[in-house]
Amino acid sequence: MASQDTAFRALSDVILALASEHEVEPVLQRLVHSARELAGARYAALGIPDGEGRFSSFITSGMSDELIAAMGPLPRTHGMLGAMLESAEPHRTEDITADPRFRGWWPRAHPSMHTFLGVPIVSREKVIGALYLTEKGDGFSAADEKLIVLLAAHAAIAIENARLHERSRELSIVEERNRLARELHDNVTQRLFGVALAAESASTLLERDRDAAAVEMARVGELARAAMEELRAVVFELRPGSLEAEGLATVLRKHVDVLRRVSGRRIELRVGEVPRLEPGPATQVLRIAQEALGNALRHAEASVIRVLLDARRLRVEDDGCGFDPDAARGRRLGLTSMRERATELGGTLTVTSDDGGTVVELVLPK
Repeated sequence: MASQDTAFRALSDVILALASEHEVEPVLQRLVHSARELAGARYAALGIPDGEGRFSSFITSGMSDELIAAMGPLPRTHGMLGAMLESAEPHRTEDITADPRFRGWWPRAHPSMHTFLGVPIVSREKVIGALYLTEKGDGFSAADEKLIVLLAAHAAIAIENARLHERSRELSIVEERNRLARELHDNVTQRLFGVALAAESASTLLERDRDAAAVEMARVGELARAAMEELRAVVFELRPGSLEAEGLATVLRKHVDVLRRVSGRRIELRVGEVPRLEPGPATQVLRIAQEALGNALRHAEASVIRVLLDARRLRVEDDGCGFDPDAARGRRLGLTSMRERATELGGTLTVTSDDGGTVVELVLPK
């Protein structure tokens, strides 16, 4: 690791960079990568608990996409992971497996870990998350711990500020949507009422005056086209413009949060290193995720749905009843639209399913 002065200069740079971020997901990603680099660890993770024994976010650094996927579902808040959420005290050890709080079970693909530094993130005397650092050749030092404790203190401020910023923006979005709802009521509803009246008139005239009925039917078409144009304008305004400001990872996380609340189902989201995509491609990826999640919630009868988003891949997996993708080809519009979106992105979409569940995976080009 560099000298202490160099390390604190690097920490200062990280803190300045955090101050410029206004979305939670980029803040979490920057924090976990910075913690790993500052301490010289091989692996790092940042966990935000959901209050129900699981993590709402668990972001890693130093692990490949393949390793993350192979490890499977998000960990629960137990063992050493949970211990770091129970008090504000950091913990440093040469061998995590020797700690009495360690539970000796890891997924088969989980890398071996021994040296460990865990630092809670505390805001207003409440632990809101934790940084986990593992695998440093000569072990973590007291200087490493001091540095990461300082980072965690600034992390708490950055996370809370980002959350406040997001809530403020969400209120603005609600106000804007209320305005658009009023426009829908005032304009589109009136046009659709006109369509209904013209159609009723045409139906009445059909038997006794076909020419007059034809005129009314033409009017139905004109009114319907006008209503469609009005709807297109409103839908354009309702498009996920927040993708441009917030990024794909943040918008997907919010969508998953909404689905959890509405459906009451267990949905796990794991986010890796996600680059900023242009609004067009980001929207396509989001739509594929929404369609895959919607299908899983409507049809799979799953106990858990897992979502993975990283640099080049989106994966939505469930443990439900499954279906036959070949038999469904051409009959399920959702599958067709997802494949078309993947083709437009220049990527590949694979759907595998059996009685053990379904996996929808999108891989983007490098």
